[in-house]
Amino acid sequence: MPVATPVPAVTPATAVNAVARPADVRRANFADVIDFYAPGLKRWQSSEWAPASPRRFLPVSVTGSACALSCAHCRGKVLGGMVNVRAGQDLFSLAAGLQARGTQGLLLSGGSDRGGGVPLAAHLRHVPRIRGELGMKVIVHSGLVSPELAAALSASGVDGVMLDVIGADETLRDVYHLEMTVADVDRSLRLLSDQGLRTVPHIVLGLHYGRFLGEHRALEMALRYDVSALVLVVLVPLAGTAMADVPAPRADQVTDFFATARLAAPATTINLGCARPLGAGNGDLDRAAIDLGLNGIAYPADGAIEYAKSRGLTPRLFEHCCSLTWSEAQEQRFAPVRVTG
Repeated sequence: MPVATPVPAVTPATAVNAVARPADVRRANFADVIDFYAPGLKRWQSSEWAPASPRRFLPVSVTGSACALSCAHCRGKVLGGMVNVRAGQDLFSLAAGLQARGTQGLLLSGGSDRGGGVPLAAHLRHVPRIRGELGMKVIVHSGLVSPELAAALSASGVDGVMLDVIGADETLRDVYHLEMTVADVDRSLRLLSDQGLRTVPHIVLGLHYGRFLGEHRALEMALRYDVSALVLVVLVPLAGTAMADVPAPRADQVTDFFATARLAAPATTINLGCARPLGAGNGDLDRAAIDLGLNGIAYPADGAIEYAKSRGLTPRLFEHCCSLTWSEAQEQRFAPVRVTG
């Protein structure tokens, strides 16, 4: 069983000897390739890449647009773009219908309950058939987990579990409206790890109303466990939420965290996820992610693919979630798109 292992405290990259360059650390541990991702979470294309099938990988909400927490950064807005499991419909029949229209993988998610977890248990019994009979990939966004849910996730054979790792009690209280502590988040990581699940921690940079609070502690927590990948995302101030007018976190803080994460986890796949501001300045952020040794980027900015090539990296393009990073996911149904030019 995977267990928590002690790791040294994470040191911000600005305090690390310049000899330890993130790009060199990446090159010492990975091949000279970089992966770009475009799941069907949104309609997207760039001048360099127009995905062939926006339905190839889709998010599914088991709660519709309902969420008991009404978190300050979301208020259920993210759920509105997901496929819903309707009343009287089971997850297998929904998946079969989606597969018939070209879907090959699902992100199973939904709104949280008052305990900070997504009510997945009733749907997990369908996952073995979805994977076995339909040949689809299924990853889940679990929220905080109980021992029972962790065991059920393991028994269902899900391909991976995404968990937002929060490193400040204040953020759990003021953003998520949860009467819980960082210890509860660490407990969820431990439960998932103890079940041998492929766990993909997500750290939201600037989540506490646009400022950094607990991100480094979250990184330390995540790296105590044998995680399959680490995904970094950046606060997106959404209209209609309590953070609608909050400035996005400072770019220099975000890019410094890229470097910190790379140096702290030299052999862990680290991706820049799809939840981040995609407007002006996105190209600078993506170029920094490439220069600072990250392994992949979701929804790359215009020019990012060519920039990666100019830095000696071979791009691979995938139309699925960046949390599917391990070798079994790179099989024929999710084979990389050929890059021309």
